[in-house]
Amino acid sequence: MQHQQRLLTGDRPTGRLHLGHYAGSIANRLKLQHKYQCYFLIADLHMLTTRPGKADIEAISENARQMVLDYLACGIDPQRSVIFLQSAVHETYELNLFFEMLVTVPRLQRLPSLKDMKDSANLAEMPFGLLGYPVLQSADILLPRAHIVPVGKDNEAHVELTREIARRFNNLYGEVFPIPDVLVGDVPTLVGTDGNAKMSKSLNNTILLSDDQTSVQKQVMSMYTDPNRIRADIPGTVEGNPVFVYHDVFNPDREQVAELKQRYRHGTVGDVEVKQKLAAALNAFLDPIREQRSRFEAQRGFVDEVIYEGTLKMREQARETLLEARKAMGLTGVWNRISRKAEDARKKREKAVAQ
Repeated sequence: MQHQQRLLTGDRPTGRLHLGHYAGSIANRLKLQHKYQCYFLIADLHMLTTRPGKADIEAISENARQMVLDYLACGIDPQRSVIFLQSAVHETYELNLFFEMLVTVPRLQRLPSLKDMKDSANLAEMPFGLLGYPVLQSADILLPRAHIVPVGKDNEAHVELTREIARRFNNLYGEVFPIPDVLVGDVPTLVGTDGNAKMSKSLNNTILLSDDQTSVQKQVMSMYTDPNRIRADIPGTVEGNPVFVYHDVFNPDREQVAELKQRYRHGTVGDVEVKQKLAAALNAFLDPIREQRSRFEAQRGFVDEVIYEGTLKMREQARETLLEARKAMGLTGVWNRISRKAEDARKKREKAVAQ
């Protein structure tokens, strides 16, 4: 019987999720959880690379709860998926150390995403931990021995590094790890409501999955559109226009979207109507998610149980993987030989004393 392939992905616990998370990853996960054995990582160790302060660490527990609430509200099934806390799986640290020996500093410095992360965190210099961020990601992926990694385009290079590390480990010590494949979502990056960058809470250009109807309406009505269109009778640009990007992703009425695009191009519809229809579509999409979120939120302690049980399952898998890795490397044998000789010496001394 062929075993179900494993998938790993995750998020840094920064709190509630937004539409960008849904479009870029959650929508994929909902489909993939029926096909793969899924491991969903609450990546709190990755938080330390740019947010190592005590206040940030103290906020992790509540942020993780809010994030997992959004998972469950969207339809992630904890019976099908393992949702776990990265820092509570101690084998992560050890495997990360092993992998650090298999990659060079120049190789890590060639990853453009690290400089972007440094700049967005307003760091003057690159911390050692941030430079090693992709190596820790490799440990995350290979600890459950994942075959599939759904990522956004900006993280494809990180998975390629994981593939290199897995190959190098297997070549040096024996076949322990699969070579994981990348799966890029249909909408890898959702533009922010301001039209200038991807959706990000730090830029205040998001629509949260848990936002109420009034908040969604307000955010949509303030959205950036075609700056050259100062009147409704001026033909507008649809391509790259955030309002239409959102219509394409979240409005299931394809005929309505096609009609709005045609009228927009011909200058026969105003931005207000286009936005009102988008707000209605988004609220129709979010209503069942908000309802499910309220239901799970009312079950006190349920989210903590989901994280706890998932972490215990991951710990079991991690112990098995690390044991295989240590055996392949020969590290288990080093300790066994030393401890055996130490025990023999101790027994000889005790025997001599007894005589």
